[in-house]
Amino acid sequence: MTPKQSIPPILRPDLVTPVPLEVFATRFNLEVVGNPETVLLTGISMNTGDLRPGDLFVAMPGIKTHGANFIAKAIEQGAVAVVTDSEGLELLHGIAIPVMRLEEPRTHLGELAAFVYGNTEGNMPLLFGTTGTNGKTSTSYLLEGILRQLGRTTGLTSTAERHIAGEVIVSRLTTPESPEMQALIARMREKGVTDVAIEVSAQALTQLRVDGLVFDVAGFTNLSHDHFDDYDGFDDYLSAKAKLFTKEKSKKAVVCLDTVYGKRIAERSEVPVTTISMNPEDGAHWNVRILAELPGKTEFELTGPQGQQLVSSVPILGAHMASNAGLAIVMAATAGYDFKDIAKALANGIDAYLPGRTELVSPVGAPFVYVDFGHSPDAFLNTLAAVRKVTKGKVLMLFGADGDRDASKRPEMARVAAAGCDILVITDHHPRFENPASIRKALVEAAREFRPELEIHEVSPPEAAIRLAVSLVGTGDAILWAGPGHQDYRDIEGVRTPYSARSEAREALKEAGYK
Repeated sequence: MTPKQSIPPILRPDLVTPVPLEVFATRFNLEVVGNPETVLLTGISMNTGDLRPGDLFVAMPGIKTHGANFIAKAIEQGAVAVVTDSEGLELLHGIAIPVMRLEEPRTHLGELAAFVYGNTEGNMPLLFGTTGTNGKTSTSYLLEGILRQLGRTTGLTSTAERHIAGEVIVSRLTTPESPEMQALIARMREKGVTDVAIEVSAQALTQLRVDGLVFDVAGFTNLSHDHFDDYDGFDDYLSAKAKLFTKEKSKKAVVCLDTVYGKRIAERSEVPVTTISMNPEDGAHWNVRILAELPGKTEFELTGPQGQQLVSSVPILGAHMASNAGLAIVMAATAGYDFKDIAKALANGIDAYLPGRTELVSPVGAPFVYVDFGHSPDAFLNTLAAVRKVTKGKVLMLFGADGDRDASKRPEMARVAAAGCDILVITDHHPRFENPASIRKALVEAAREFRPELEIHEVSPPEAAIRLAVSLVGTGDAILWAGPGHQDYRDIEGVRTPYSARSEAREALKEAGYK
């Protein structure tokens, strides 16, 4: 079996001002059992796998067991104090470090971590949080690029990467758990970061991962069918996203009205809302108009409620990417940056690299091969339409579906793919613990039922699928490989097997004779 790929470590500041346990306990009105007088906190952890000497260990109830069962290991690794609930206290006997009781500790975890790391009001960079089904990663990257062009020192945390003042680190989760998030923000502060773009997933909101943060500007891209294994339909999924637009989580909001759910978010928002749309009939404050769509660039015009106007471009294919760029620009303006300065900075385009987002990986003279992270029906619809618009020849769609994830969206993914391409190749993605053959079978059946005349191929593994795809097209044609995007592994039975769709696509083209 291929060795399990290592998970990137949690990022923490190099230096932390120690917090006396007595000060910590007083701040949160906690009674300390044991002597707190000489105890200094330099970190916080909910997981012994990431615990470091000087940490406060937060022992919480889990799905299978209680964190208090790991207290001996936590102490061995250097924990200097414990916070736990009544259930956890019953499991702790004769330990040598101070203990504090706090019921429902997860609901306080973000606030506890923020205090330990010094992420307090008046001591924070500007925080921008973007949520939505599709486009939140792209918007975050574009926003970071815009802020950088305005001369700011930027940070970013997304599905793909963490950025800290120019340093790039592979991500662990789309939105980290709150102790990791607070440690990351503290490290950014330490490195002089002034503005942070944060991708905020629905799971991050419902699992309290962004607790302890207040976003200066929150952004909403869109909402479509995804994650229905975690949420009970659109209303439940929308309610999860709407948590970002409460007074507890943000100060101002920018909401895209390109999907019907944008209006619902705007209506539910507890903070002032600015709206943006690609459709003038939506009545939004700001409007995006497409000027040109090219294989490696999309030009657009943005107009505002007081006649503000700029013309710029994104270095990527697709009208939906211009929509994301418009959202990012208005978020920057809503944060207080002068629109004239923004227009001047972006006159020659937004300088941003979006890994695995409709990324063109083929050389000149070869068929266009785009690798994309999209893994929902709506993402397929937008990206296929964008590829079709700039392709003179055939469009081949190559994709697979996640195992052990929302199976309800698979038939619609297959139908959208079949509707938008000339040739369809179905392969494997992250099977996890599900049988990959059964996933492929469901996709093929849905595609054939919807469009029986379409040329459909079922190929496993994806290394073979991309080589078949290349053999079926020629110069002037295009391949859209949806799903893997920037990722450098495949999850097979819990093992992160090293793998790069970008590298495989380039190698397949090289083997076919394209230099």
